[in-house]
Amino acid sequence: MVATSEAQMIVAHRGASFDAPENTLASFQEAWKQKADAIEGDFYLTKDGHIVCMHDKTTKRTTGGAAELKPADATLEQLRALEVGAWKNDKFSGERIPLLEEVLATVPQNGKILVEVKCGPEIVEPLRVGLEKSSLKPEQIVIICFDDEVVKQCREKMPQYKANWLTSYKQNPETGKWSPSVKSVLNTLRETKATGLGTQARDEVVTVEFVKQIRDAGVECHVWTVNDEAQAKRYASLGFDSITTDKPAAIRHALAEGK
Repeated sequence: MVATSEAQMIVAHRGASFDAPENTLASFQEAWKQKADAIEGDFYLTKDGHIVCMHDKTTKRTTGGAAELKPADATLEQLRALEVGAWKNDKFSGERIPLLEEVLATVPQNGKILVEVKCGPEIVEPLRVGLEKSSLKPEQIVIICFDDEVVKQCREKMPQYKANWLTSYKQNPETGKWSPSVKSVLNTLRETKATGLGTQARDEVVTVEFVKQIRDAGVECHVWTVNDEAQAKRYASLGFDSITTDKPAAIRHALAEGK
């Protein structure tokens, strides 16, 4: 077991999204101020072929209901016209949906970025071009996605980058069993050639034995989204490679206290 904060990479979920509006440049800059090791952002392909940073399927929530556009059906100009900061706090009024290249440009020399793909394989080639144009080294970039086909294609077409397959879990109310099972998870990791697993922080599923089986398969273990300090210490004790959180400074402090 690993019990030091030095072993865990602290990943700022959508930036320091507890303190600033998620997936904005303000949020990513705040994450670096809070000494995050990495940032995580969500990305879609627009109608006119640009890659933009936003999480939801539409813009409704982060525009305070002012507009409901789907990235795949909207142009960059339409999306950039939207204000996406004031819903969080008036002091962030004026924030815009960032482009991939703008988010990449915030990453310092010793930082990393987890690029979560929120759409399908249509983004893979534009993403490859965008990432290779950036000044970041391959080891600073990790691609993550729930879509196993996206992970598979990224591993095939961009082998220089790590790619993690993401999963959450559902419990059958009748049997009490959780899915996917660890066997199913291992099969997907093998089929996609994923370099890591990004697991939901579902303590009932992610046991010592679960982690051992993932590790035995030669795969990294990453967890999201952990804002509770006691839970963060649990995943640190399990030796996770990274902990994704909305509160990077607070979680790092909690882990340091637990040393």
